[in-house]
Amino acid sequence: MGQVIFMGYNPIPGSVIFNALKGEKCIIMACNTRIIPGVTKGIFRSAKDLDSAILIELAKSECNLEGGYTGLTPAELSMRTYAAAGSVGLDIWALHADHIGVTKGTVEELNSVKELIAAQIDAGFTSFAIDASHLFNFDGRDAAEELAPNIDATIELARFIESEMGGSDFGLEVEVGEIGRTGESGMVLTTPEEAVVFIRSLNDAGIYPQVLAIANGSTHGNIFDKDGNPIEQVSIDIPRTKEVAKALRDNNLDVRIAQHGITGTPRRMIAEQFPHGDIIKGNVGTFWMNLVWDVLKEEQLDLYQRIWDWTIANYSAEGKSDVETFGKNSKFAIKEFFKELYSLDDETVAVLEDRAYEEAGEFIRAFKSEGSAEIVREYMRA
Repeated sequence: MGQVIFMGYNPIPGSVIFNALKGEKCIIMACNTRIIPGVTKGIFRSAKDLDSAILIELAKSECNLEGGYTGLTPAELSMRTYAAAGSVGLDIWALHADHIGVTKGTVEELNSVKELIAAQIDAGFTSFAIDASHLFNFDGRDAAEELAPNIDATIELARFIESEMGGSDFGLEVEVGEIGRTGESGMVLTTPEEAVVFIRSLNDAGIYPQVLAIANGSTHGNIFDKDGNPIEQVSIDIPRTKEVAKALRDNNLDVRIAQHGITGTPRRMIAEQFPHGDIIKGNVGTFWMNLVWDVLKEEQLDLYQRIWDWTIANYSAEGKSDVETFGKNSKFAIKEFFKELYSLDDETVAVLEDRAYEEAGEFIRAFKSEGSAEIVREYMRA
């Protein structure tokens, strides 16, 4: 393993966090920190002060063997995240591989994904999200036939993780329903039947995920109205989410829900409307990148302007405002400006850290996960 080891502050298995908290009315925040300096440490400081469990994650598109669009390989992400946890003294956290995507299901693709997973394991990841939701048999006669390609790929990759990890002591998230997919009548939502068939099929094969990601009306990233103005993420279908959770419980399937696409969701909605406990994991990703851009606009205007200009020059499209173009495509500038973003002066990094600290605290309170770390410690001691 290439990362620095800080005794007592290395990540614990995601399974320990999810199992310890599955009876609690809280949601654990999982942060896609695409730009690490200041941000990850600020999040960790907030988690420590509020005694909350926390996950750090990046998806296959963000972080892979070629660096993804963040410029981070699994080893690089791990090294920097381990170091941040050690510097803060954070003990209850997991390093999660978000959206390990499978879109074709070919032998070649699955072998490539296994190569990435092996690198993530070697780098010290302790939790994994297999996303084969794109594999859907539209000619299937029932849910089982429709989901069969997803089920088969998920089983194969889960067994690979288990063999590489030398056991089942790792976090496992799986996905049914392609998040953000639209059909003729709008957003395509995961049905309770699909969730039950999917998880039961995995259990029958000896695969027991702790977390299930579903399509429930959210979309990843920043969203905009028809005129290109940024809008809040309030399309999450809470009644459908509760229906899926109830169906899983009624069928004695021991799994909780992961809520993806929370960037732009008002914290008030999270605190008052989310079914805490039914949802156990909440992904917050693009929000942290937006935070970095806001700070750079204040502290490093020249760098911000160059990132803006590069994004507009490379991704502008007819009929799209510059604001929407930047909001949806500035993530691709991270790798382009990697050296500048990872050599920011101490003052700017300190501002990023303090801003991330405050915002993470707001999320943790909305997720009602204060004190969750001690519940995990008690579970581990028992």
